[in-house]
Amino acid sequence: MDTIIDVLAFVVALAGLLATLAHGGYLAMLNSAATKRAGGAPVARYVRSRVPVAAGTTGVAVLALLFSLGGVPLDVLAILLGGGSGAVAVQALRSTQERYRSGG
Repeated sequence: MDTIIDVLAFVVALAGLLATLAHGGYLAMLNSAATKRAGGAPVARYVRSRVPVAAGTTGVAVLALLFSLGGVPLDVLAILLGGGSGAVAVQALRSTQERYRSGG
């Protein structure tokens, strides 16, 4: 039973970390494109306002990954933190993508 929870906690925490890194990477690409274009200042400003969310969710996901290496109580906490940070990151990524989706 402990092994199942250990593996589940690690997988959930890793998935949360990947989701947060995807959000941060998307913001970085968006910022790069905005700084290269004339009139990109509003987009760059928006990206700067979203960086704390990306950094916070990534930090929580890393913490969850570290917790997944502990015992069962820490594994449960890792599942909650990893799943929560991943869910927040995915929602933030979708929100940003919808805001700046190109029509082409």
